[in-house]
Amino acid sequence: MKKGYLIYLVLAALALASCEKQGFLDSTQSTDLNEQVVFSDSAYTINFLSGIYADIGFATAPKRFGGGGLDASTDEAEGAGLGTINTFIQFATGTVNANMITDDAWSKSYTNVRRANIMLKNLPQAKFGDDIKVRVKAETRFLRAYYYFILLEHYGGVPLMGDSVYRATDEIPSARNTFSECVEYIAAECDAAAQDLPWVHSGENYGRINKAACYGLKSRLLLYAASPLFNGEGIAAQEPLRSISGYPEKDNARWERAQAAAEQIISSGEYSLHINNASEAGYGFYELFQLRKNSEYLLARMQDANRELEGIWNPPTFGVSSPGAYPYLETVNAFGMKNGLPIDDPSSGYRPEEPYRDRDPRLANTITRDQSLVFHRDGLARRPVNIYIDKTNPNNISSGQDAIYKGTPTGYYSYKMVNRDVAADWFNTVTPRCLPIIRYAEILLNYAEARNEILSAPDQQVYQAIESIRERGGLEPFVLPAGLSQDAMRAIIHNERQKELAFEGHRFFDVRRWKLAEQLEDRQLHGTEPVRISSVTSYNTIAVRKRVFDQRMYLWPIPQSEVAKSVDLLQNFGY
Repeated sequence: MKKGYLIYLVLAALALASCEKQGFLDSTQSTDLNEQVVFSDSAYTINFLSGIYADIGFATAPKRFGGGGLDASTDEAEGAGLGTINTFIQFATGTVNANMITDDAWSKSYTNVRRANIMLKNLPQAKFGDDIKVRVKAETRFLRAYYYFILLEHYGGVPLMGDSVYRATDEIPSARNTFSECVEYIAAECDAAAQDLPWVHSGENYGRINKAACYGLKSRLLLYAASPLFNGEGIAAQEPLRSISGYPEKDNARWERAQAAAEQIISSGEYSLHINNASEAGYGFYELFQLRKNSEYLLARMQDANRELEGIWNPPTFGVSSPGAYPYLETVNAFGMKNGLPIDDPSSGYRPEEPYRDRDPRLANTITRDQSLVFHRDGLARRPVNIYIDKTNPNNISSGQDAIYKGTPTGYYSYKMVNRDVAADWFNTVTPRCLPIIRYAEILLNYAEARNEILSAPDQQVYQAIESIRERGGLEPFVLPAGLSQDAMRAIIHNERQKELAFEGHRFFDVRRWKLAEQLEDRQLHGTEPVRISSVTSYNTIAVRKRVFDQRMYLWPIPQSEVAKSVDLLQNFGY
């Protein structure tokens, strides 16, 4: 155990297999013996902890629902594999229901809450030194809080189990705690865990939970809590659901708590944006996601060297047979020009006949469009992706495998975090990339959003937070116009979150907490049809999907199989 990250060594695979076997730590006569064995051997105990770590990041996995994850469940992208009924199709068509929606947010989260409670119960007799016990206890408390947050963002208030470990024969509490009680519990657990953890881990401990992860989760939690959907503007009008799904009354002081939580990280000086604009504008935004260790990741899903994203987001002829989601034109259009102006600004310089010229550099590192260069095994070099339809001969229209209608329904492929030098079908080439869960750019955006809502107009601190992200992104100039109103800055912050955090699992929850999903997810969404005649390419806007949104879809339904177990477990509004 001298190299790498202890949690994800070979023993982790054994732990995952063991924890899923029927009879392991379940309500059988051998349960006590199993617990005694597991927690009397330090290697087994670490294995057990690794099982709690293992599901980190599941909620934002790009293929969570098969042909798309949360990105295909919102206005970010169109899902793949549309022939089956799955969760992202239900969100796209407004047919979400408690009987068919995936139960992973509920089942995985509560499974890990229970594992955490088992760990905390048995930790005093574990064969560790006291210093290791303190650290493991803090890590476990954070992980429990993390899984409760997953439950909270999906469902609102949920039953809190405390430190209890319930067996199948026990009467398990099923009444939902209020939203406020859940927020305070998660925040307190984050604070308690942070006290016994360092800001940064290094060496073999890199990737373990640290103080920054604790405060980062708290920052996201309190930002959500202060946002309109949960801050007195929820959709449930009657009690007790009104207090379960959010705060019953609005209180702007909640924005102050959100700001203070973000400031805990910013003021520490331990983290910063990863900046490298030496070789090209915005290169640091690309490079960040290729580095296993960087100055920006507060919490990441640690994993072995991989080509995971290349295998789902590259075009078909680059070795992809099981694709992820395809970005909508509306997502592409959210990326303005390199000069920082939106494409619909008359002064921006945007030209419809050359739609990708002089765009925000983050666009090229987030979206594959017609003629994007992508690494391919042929000649061991990058080559252009041909997404166009060739109408040079109108009687013989040709369209390649990667083209619109054949490879992509929108005219685009995702490219976020993809390595420029890794092909999905290239056997030996991988990247050390780990997937971000909480990173410093989000904290700056959290801070700017909260502070902007507190003030009547944005001050220099708000400007600096947003401008630092725009500068790293390669915008020239990166400065914002002076004298912006609160509303104007709010729109800019929303746009920066859409661009900077695209395909990282934020958009689905952002448009809901802002209470904008009824506008952004109840409309026709589009794609681009590139048409080539000789050497000239034109770009036609096409309709892809008329998405449907219903007010009840602001929160997920609790799986009907769970609600059926107890009359005390109230279903969410509208289901």
